[in-house]
This record gives sequence, C-alpha cells and structure tokens, in this order.
Amino acid sequence: MKKFSILLIIIGFFTSCSNDNNNNSETVVLIGKWKLIEQLADPGDGSGTFHSIDSQKILEFKTNGTILSENGSLCNPYSEQQITSGNYSLSESRITTNCQDPNIAFISFEIIDSFLILNFASNEGFSQKFIKIQ
Repeated sequence: MKKFSILLIIIGFFTSCSNDNNNNSETVVLIGKWKLIEQLADPGDGSGTFHSIDSQKILEFKTNGTILSENGSLCNPYSEQQITSGNYSLSESRITTNCQDPNIAFISFEIIDSFLILNFASNEGFSQKFIKIQ
C-alpha cells in the first residue's frame, strides 16, 4: 500500500506542474517599438501570403495605452491623412486610429510567433507584419 501511495504522489506531482514552455505569442510583450517588415494583400480568394517590403514604418506601443507611428501614418494604406498617434486596447486587441475614413478607424491586432500582425478592415484582406525592435 505504501508503494501505491508513493506512486500516486509522484503522478500527482508531475501532473500538477505547470508548463514553463509558454507559446511565444503569450510571452511577447506588446509594449515597445515594432518595425514593419511584410505585407499581405489577398486577391479575395484566401490565397494571399506575406511579402517582404522595404519600409521604415515603426509603431511604438506605450504603457499608457497610446500608440505612435514613425515614418508613416496609422491611416495608410487607405488614406493620405497623416495621423501618427492613436490608442490601443489589449483586451479588445484593437487600435483606434482617429482616421476620418470609417474603414480605417479601427485596426485589429494579434501576436503570432513573436510577430505583431495588424489586420485592416478590407473585403480582400490586408495585413501588415511587424517585428519587435525595442
């Protein structure tokens, strides 16, 4: 009986341990600077893929819930309006751009495999991929 009790304790110990190998998307912190590296423009059939682009656009997520854009507007690619700051909500995974165009007033975001992905409202699908630089 003593061996059986010890076996149960050992099994309980191993099954109660947490997994320290968290998924990258869970451990990456949004706060900081992110550089635009790729864009996806889907032709409307779901076959679109990300392609490298030469861009100096940088987004900075601040601890106070604001987002700043360097070398590019938050309203691009849909508007020429130059808005370089907005707000973000972690709980809603959404950026409020303050752009006049209702299609770009909000941008959803997600972190996948250490990349920040912005998903713009679009019939065909348009996304931008950023890598954390700071």
